[in-house]
Amino acid sequence: MALAEVFRALGDPVRLEMVQRLVKEESCTISAVSEGLGITRQGARKHLQVLVSARIVQLEPKGRDVYVLLAPERLDEARAFIAELEAKWDSRLDALKKFVEKG
Repeated sequence: MALAEVFRALGDPVRLEMVQRLVKEESCTISAVSEGLGITRQGARKHLQVLVSARIVQLEPKGRDVYVLLAPERLDEARAFIAELEAKWDSRLDALKKFVEKG
């Protein structure tokens, strides 16, 4: 399941922080997106490769730097999945509330 890759990738605190930074900045260099996370450049590359494999980010070389770009459509798919679950649960909770109020 492709969507499972998205949640697996976001399940790591370092990768989640990287994505949160990209939501704010839209694109950053690898150094900027990993700054202050307590990881090496090689560690950052490994985390980014997981995000690339899940198609959450893209890497774009520009001169000497490599920029990390957010691919929001994958996050939209995850959001839609969660919204669908939320709607189902809301429906079930409404049915339970009606049942309890009848009794």
